[in-house]
Amino acid sequence: MINMPRTISEMVEKGRRKLQIKAPTMSANWDAAKTRMKTSYGALPFGPSTKAAFGAGVDAGRHRAPDIEKWARNWQAAVTR
Repeated sequence: MINMPRTISEMVEKGRRKLQIKAPTMSANWDAAKTRMKTSYGALPFGPSTKAAFGAGVDAGRHRAPDIEKWARNWQAAVTR
């Protein structure tokens, strides 16, 4: 039998733990995906100016680590409304 969380609070705690484990690698994964993002967008039928602007935006973008406590508050509020 699968041990499923029984209450909203337990689900929030489970999500918080999982995010704490994943958060350290999220920025590295974002940086690693930049080339793939630009390549995929480059295959779309947009003009060179639009593609260049997208590429510049991707290069300038920086991933910010999530605020785990804010995530927990917002998730709980969303599922209990």
